[in-house]
Amino acid sequence: MATTATCTRFTDEYQLYEELGKGAFSVVRRCVKKSTNQEYAAKIINTKKLSARDHQKLEREARICRLLKHPNIVRLHDSISEEGFHYLVFDLVTGGELFEDIVAREYYSEADASHCIHQILESVNHIHQHDIVHRDLKPENLLLASKCKGAAVKLADFGLAIEVQGDQQAWFGFAGTPGYLSPEVLRKDPYGKPVDIWACGVILYILLVGYPPFWDEDQHKLYQQIKAGAYDFPSPEWDTVTPEAKNLINQMLTINPAKRITADQALKHPWVCQRSTVASMMHRQETVECLRKFNARRKLKGAILTTMLVSRNFSAAKSLLNKKTDGVKPQTNNKNSIVSPAKENPPLQTTMEPQTTVVHNATDGIKGSTESCNTTTEDEDLKAMQSCEEKVLAWESPGQTLEVEHVQPEPLLTPVVPFSLSSSLCKLVIR
Repeated sequence: MATTATCTRFTDEYQLYEELGKGAFSVVRRCVKKSTNQEYAAKIINTKKLSARDHQKLEREARICRLLKHPNIVRLHDSISEEGFHYLVFDLVTGGELFEDIVAREYYSEADASHCIHQILESVNHIHQHDIVHRDLKPENLLLASKCKGAAVKLADFGLAIEVQGDQQAWFGFAGTPGYLSPEVLRKDPYGKPVDIWACGVILYILLVGYPPFWDEDQHKLYQQIKAGAYDFPSPEWDTVTPEAKNLINQMLTINPAKRITADQALKHPWVCQRSTVASMMHRQETVECLRKFNARRKLKGAILTTMLVSRNFSAAKSLLNKKTDGVKPQTNNKNSIVSPAKENPPLQTTMEPQTTVVHNATDGIKGSTESCNTTTEDEDLKAMQSCEEKVLAWESPGQTLEVEHVQPEPLLTPVVPFSLSSSLCKLVIR
């Protein structure tokens, strides 16, 4: 027997097509707006399955995304709430992850890294101007608008983003991805916009050499490194990086958030705004090779964590995660050697040139895929992180997003949108 589809505002305005991702709470499908024939990605959330807290998180994310209209942010174009379902209509981003694009390039230089961080800083500056803190800047959330050469970098996933009042510093909860967490968050101090700049510093470090500034398989040791600002610029890979690039990293990875460079100031740094004359144009083959291994490692661990979350087989996952894998280059600060803490370098005194760049928005939640797995967890007490299960979630898969608040844990929370389409990799998204 034929059934008649019920017309709604969404189905009146949009035509749905193939599925791009699926989870317990939502499905993502390509859609076309009938009046303009423009393609988008529609996240369709089954609100009947959401708790009251999930509803609040969804409303917060949609509210934040509506504020942000920038070329370097995955933009929310429409938000439609109907009985039983909520529709979020985003940019359809088809270029994949920035870091994956870099390793596929034939040529990659310090100047290219400067161009990438310029766009990332433009997006961060935009959200900070709107008094938004992202709290989860990392490679998985840096996408490309298309597969065309020179496509814009777009910032995605505002599921952990919060609203602040100007330069307000407060304790908003323990949230983020371990390798990108700032010292003030780890100390449980009041924090604000500077946490995003710290994460930008970590990303820039990786963009230049292909491995992170802070690394240890032991979560406690990793956090000690971060709180001490214990990173360095080891030879030989850093010997060919310009002093200006290192200076910017030092200003981003400054332990004291009050002395940390702002997004606006970073955009005026000579290595960013004068990259054609300041940044090196030399091809960085070793960086590309290290970055390829870094990508493989985080995706492998993400896939393991996805399996763990679905099967609840924590012991098997922990065993797999503890195995040595190629990927991150060993550093001096991981080998019981003395390293210098982050220096609070004065900015370089050089004439500045105007900047241009863009930013855009995205979604949240429990994001798991064969490409990346970003799991958001909530718990009553940080002490729960000491359990084996939480340890696995916390750092032994370094790409995992973590949110700990004083609430009852609900492991599969806010829905996730895979804005990035890939013909070569099949995504698994869990909600």
